Amino acid sequence: MKTNAARLLDKLNIKYETREYEVNPDDLTAGTVARKINMPVEQVFKTLLCRLNDGEYVFGVVPGNSELDLKKLAVAAEAKKAELASLKDVEPLTGYIRGGVTVMGAKKAYRAFADETLELFDTISVSAGTRGLQLLLAPADYIRAAEAAVADLTKDGVTVE
Repeated sequence: MKTNAARLLDKLNIKYETREYEVNPDDLTAGTVARKINMPVEQVFKTLLCRLNDGEYVFGVVPGNSELDLKKLAVAAEAKKAELASLKDVEPLTGYIRGGVTVMGAKKAYRAFADETLELFDTISVSAGTRGLQLLLAPADYIRAAEAAVADLTKDGVTVE
């Protein structure tokens, strides 16, 4: 199945692999996705839609075992404050449902900020834009396709599963 994100990667001549997994709508955590696609959770990145104090929406992309630090995101975005977007706003704004959000191919091109740890790996995994499908690609290719700025975005000493 080709998603908008996969089509964008094809258009940019970016090499990627897809991995399908069975979705449990009651457990959409990155840890579960990582186990199902057989990758370390720190290499499975989750994409969160956030709203800045001026009303601009941006994406924050962090490892599956970390929590997004909204203060660090605000600094990276040169804003006073950032908060997670309301879940009810995510699909109308991005075209994606929770558990299937990706920067690439969203309804609108929002600025994206990716945590610096993605550069530690040869391969990372991000949602392909639908639940049950992940894209595996090189971090530099992801940064290029997502037009992402790289910054420290995670809460220090906080890990999640």
